[in-house]
Amino acid sequence: MIKPHIYKSLGLATPQYKKILEILKREPTPTELAIFSVEWSEHCGYCSSKKLLKLLPKKGKAKTLIGEDAGGVVIDKNLAIVFKMESHNHPSQVEPHQGAATGVGGIIRDIFTCGARPIALLDSLRFGPINKAYNRYIFKGVVDGIQFYGNCVGVPTVGGEIYFEKCYSGNCLVNVMCIGVVDPEKVVRAKAEGVGNSLIYAGASTGRDGIGGCSVLASCEFKEKDEKRPTVQIGDPFMEKCLIEATLEALETGDIVGIKDMGAAGLTCSISEMVATGDVGAQIELERVPLRQKNLEPWEIMMSESQERMLMCVKEGKEKKIKKIFQKWGLNAEVIGKITNTKFIDIKYKNQTVAKIPAKSLVNAPLYNRKAEKPKYLKILRSLNLKKISKIKNYNKILLTLLGSENICSKKWVYEQYDHMVQTNTVILPGSDAAVLKLKGTNKAIAATTDCNSRYCFVNPYRGAQIAVAEAARNLVCSGAEPLAVTDCLNFGNPNNPTVFWEFKNCIKGIASACKYFNLAVVSGNVSFYNESPKGRVYPTPIIGMIGVIYDVGKATSHYFKKEDDVIILLGVCKNELGASEYLSKIYKVFSGDAPSLDLALEKAVQKTTLESISRSLVSSAHDCSEGGLAVALAECCIFDKENMIGAIIYGLDFNIREDALLFGETQSRIIISCPKNSVEHIRKIAQKNNAPFKVIGKTGGKNLIIYKKNKVLLDVSLEKLHNRWYNSLEEKII
Repeated sequence: MIKPHIYKSLGLATPQYKKILEILKREPTPTELAIFSVEWSEHCGYCSSKKLLKLLPKKGKAKTLIGEDAGGVVIDKNLAIVFKMESHNHPSQVEPHQGAATGVGGIIRDIFTCGARPIALLDSLRFGPINKAYNRYIFKGVVDGIQFYGNCVGVPTVGGEIYFEKCYSGNCLVNVMCIGVVDPEKVVRAKAEGVGNSLIYAGASTGRDGIGGCSVLASCEFKEKDEKRPTVQIGDPFMEKCLIEATLEALETGDIVGIKDMGAAGLTCSISEMVATGDVGAQIELERVPLRQKNLEPWEIMMSESQERMLMCVKEGKEKKIKKIFQKWGLNAEVIGKITNTKFIDIKYKNQTVAKIPAKSLVNAPLYNRKAEKPKYLKILRSLNLKKISKIKNYNKILLTLLGSENICSKKWVYEQYDHMVQTNTVILPGSDAAVLKLKGTNKAIAATTDCNSRYCFVNPYRGAQIAVAEAARNLVCSGAEPLAVTDCLNFGNPNNPTVFWEFKNCIKGIASACKYFNLAVVSGNVSFYNESPKGRVYPTPIIGMIGVIYDVGKATSHYFKKEDDVIILLGVCKNELGASEYLSKIYKVFSGDAPSLDLALEKAVQKTTLESISRSLVSSAHDCSEGGLAVALAECCIFDKENMIGAIIYGLDFNIREDALLFGETQSRIIISCPKNSVEHIRKIAQKNNAPFKVIGKTGGKNLIIYKKNKVLLDVSLEKLHNRWYNSLEEKII
């Protein structure tokens, strides 16, 4: 009789254990118990989220490819883009270097197991306040892990975002997105089929690292004096590079029926999900699995999350041919099983059956209808009486303070550690609104971004999630790209908490509504629950990863001013909005007010106008307004290019709102365009056609950023001061 403390230690609740007894009609073996615990964990089974995830659209303006490990969109008949984002939050909090490094390795494997060559990485990171030593340790370790793995494996890290907030002090967020290119006719699925075909294990040997990573580490929150270091995986990027090349070479033979990365839950996940997808069975001989350490128990072999490993379903009679390819690259390749027609996973170890489970039962974890309850504190949190916010008149000082904020300042200390030029596809370097990568052999390029303002999502989950989608699309449009599709990484606290589940539910609805409005499919994604510690839970953080296509790479656009005497245009309007802003947080130490309003029709009009203007070669630069508002966005346009900083005189801001809201409010659906004088009327007509608000607000030139309201100078700061504060602040805080 298995006692409750045994199965509970593996993350299984009593109702789940009773369900296992019903399925097996007997007591489970230790190996079976371990297998169920990982496959039915929140991380693998999506027990709390699967029903709601069905709300996300799977079809959009582009033809989609939906797979088991990643999804994508077809660009043309010979080219598809495959992409996905995943989290490695808990491992990175426990051991930041290896946690982040293996997060990179894992998401890369999800891409090349589809048959795609990985061409780029982006990361979305959240940490506690940087003035705390332990948060700096986590931050530095994560950045080091990302640069170590990405640089060594030869996949460039080209973009992303970093935020610092108190709620992430006990639980950082490390979300990594990978993009790959593939012929749409050669996409491979994580599916096993064909009775008599072989299952081949390829890659690194299996060790004890990562055992219980998905059930013990990723499916529960941190507690006081929790020691979870053994559940963190260890990665080897040089082996991964060999694995990429060997896998792509093997796939070219046409002899691989299906393939899956051994990620979360290791062998358990890859075997059960491939077999269940193909509606077949499998017989596995565990003693054939290459081991790094002696005396591993069968349940340890099945649960291990050792990195750089793949499972392939290979056509009968082609085993030697495939093994030879992997061995040529210095990798293990062993036949560990055969496909059967039993629809059971039959696992043997030294001629003894250690597990025999119906395959479909493992991939159909019990689903829960969690209680969702709107928190009462929101009414107070959303209320903001602007009359009680005293108007500080030194706007020069405020702008400098905001440019020095760790959430706004230059992240060059981070991205300069990444090799963003390897593979020579990068067109627009890190630091602009979106990364741009040329597609070799074509005149096209893709743009990619990751976005989410978690403060907005905390005070208004539905609207905050909509804004995340809208801002991601806006960033792509500013680079000259038409948004095509979405991946997401949904980071939340404990789903058993009705407040957390209400946040999750409303964020899903917000993402779904915005994606449907913009006709964007959600082709892949990840849910990460239990992001909390004794210090509290994280804000709801639904990261949106989005890609778009630039049909002529020569029209790729960056955000900073290029020429003196260009006209500066604002598309959109400025409103009396300061809620949940960086301005209130950094200047007044206040987190209050609702998220900015969002009109999706207005957003679409502004984006359509920008994209059409860029496509007609009318625009010199385009930049969206986000954290810090209009003044920060204008400053970034002036100072980004250190060698060619160009100032601006802003004189057309006649909006009848508070001065601080005009300068630092975070009203949505605004894009700053600079263009030659002879483009102005053309852009005006495009804006009128699309019903987009259009206003000439100034011109480029000089060595200062000067902002007038009517005849009053609100702000006048030298570019040198602005640049020094923005460029050096993060490094000063770290050192």
